[in-house]
Amino acid sequence: MKRNTDPRRYSRVVVDGDRQAPARAMLRAVGFQDTDFAKPQIGVASTWGNVTPCNAHIGELAREACGGVDAAGGKSVLFNTITVSDGISMGTPGMRYSLVSRELIADSVETVVGAAGFDGFVALGGCDKNMPGCAMAMARLNRPSIFVYGGTIRPGTQRRDIISVFEAVGAHAAGKLSDEGLLDIERTAIPGPGSCGGMYTANTMASAIEALGLSLPGSSAQEAVGEDKRSDCRRAGEAVVRLVREGLRPRDILTRRSFENAIAVVIALGGSTNAVLHLLAIAHDAGVRLSLDDFTRIGRRTPVLADLKPSGRYLMSELVAIGGIQPLMKMLLQGGLLHGECLTVTGRTVEQNLENAPLYTSGQSIVHPLAAPLKKDSHLVILYGNLAPEGAVAKITGKEGERFEGRARVFEGEERATAAILGGAVRGGDVVVIRGEGPRGGPGMREMLSPTSAIAGRGLGDKVALITDGRFSGGSHGFVVGHISPEAALGGPIGLLRSGDRIAIDAVRREIRVELPAGELRRRRAAWKPARPYAHGGALAKYAALVGSASHGAVTQPIQPRRRTS
Repeated sequence: MKRNTDPRRYSRVVVDGDRQAPARAMLRAVGFQDTDFAKPQIGVASTWGNVTPCNAHIGELAREACGGVDAAGGKSVLFNTITVSDGISMGTPGMRYSLVSRELIADSVETVVGAAGFDGFVALGGCDKNMPGCAMAMARLNRPSIFVYGGTIRPGTQRRDIISVFEAVGAHAAGKLSDEGLLDIERTAIPGPGSCGGMYTANTMASAIEALGLSLPGSSAQEAVGEDKRSDCRRAGEAVVRLVREGLRPRDILTRRSFENAIAVVIALGGSTNAVLHLLAIAHDAGVRLSLDDFTRIGRRTPVLADLKPSGRYLMSELVAIGGIQPLMKMLLQGGLLHGECLTVTGRTVEQNLENAPLYTSGQSIVHPLAAPLKKDSHLVILYGNLAPEGAVAKITGKEGERFEGRARVFEGEERATAAILGGAVRGGDVVVIRGEGPRGGPGMREMLSPTSAIAGRGLGDKVALITDGRFSGGSHGFVVGHISPEAALGGPIGLLRSGDRIAIDAVRREIRVELPAGELRRRRAAWKPARPYAHGGALAKYAALVGSASHGAVTQPIQPRRRTS
């Protein structure tokens, strides 16, 4: 797709002509030379920070991207946005800021690119919310742009990763692991830079963004440290200059069919439930119609193929070693499960990109063939019922079974639930209910990795279910249901539950119910009073005032009636 386009459409407004001499003077002070003012200006949005190993190396990668931009005839301008660490803040009040950071990243990238008049940009991300935040900014701005994933971490000792540590805490509480054993796992699980090593949220979203067409082929499946990732960054810098000259923009790429491709790849990889939330949000900012029911529709025909952690056996670095996700995408395309005509940032279609991609070699056991899937349909199951009139998202791999019925154990917030689990108060047959953790009520929709890991560590993973109006880390596994909407803070049915109520979850019928008469639910609703807000000022209060339902991606803008037809 080639357009008659001005490669300096935005930057010339900022730096051309006598009246813009003050702007040029300011830019000379940060390194611009006379010749640079005639080049397309390309922002490089870095999420570098030493607050997490996921992003500790991003500064170096951003400089590589700048080198690629400059070598291709553009003028790179490096800037930073924020990141927070889900893994470090997990189970603490700080985790309330995690989903908030997605909005802040999108807003800040949009703000800098818009204010500076960049003609295009490269965005680099590592930790979970970096990926959707950057992609949302790309969709909003609709300027030529490419996303680069910072890459996965290498395995720790004995193939350990961060989930090994979380589950070790549960095993230690159950008396199955000594103090010395817990300390050894803590010291040896995280060997260096890179995003958490299973098919958790970071690797899931990187793969989804590659499948959307916003990254160069192969970008999502590389280790954080090494020449492959450095080369990926340089090539992205070069490619975005070409996109600026050709006029290829994100909304040429982000169509309904490209989102269907991303959903199919996430399912085949056994990816995180967070992909549902984030893809809905990216689609919203791209003006593309996407709903929870699209995940059901695509999930009926798409199998789970990759045997990856947390539910499977293998780490992302082991998938990288056999070729990453390009061979998997080729399998899906050959099986009629991808739309090959969708455009990508290469300027070529998905089918053209995959034409010369090799298939997996025989003998590998990480990715199963279409004829022998791990699960014949999606592990991401959208549930409805009198507990979730607007929907909920379950992660059902089949290993947990497909139905669960038990008595509710209701907790107001994650901390009380985790303490009860670690203290042995939760037993087989319980349905742990954690509420007040939704987008508005939390606020911030915290991830329930600490309680799910405590359940697994205590050996209750196949005996207990957990439901919440919060969400789950990509590292969570077991019989878990999140994103329950409406949330408790808005008077949703989850806010009306009492300990001892019977709850039935049926993944086959796609239903989640509390066994109570409608009249009893009406009486409880009439007596319901909203909880006192957690935050009365600052970013959390602002977020709580603006955020919408998880069933629409928890975006902080009204759902617009305007929609594209693509």
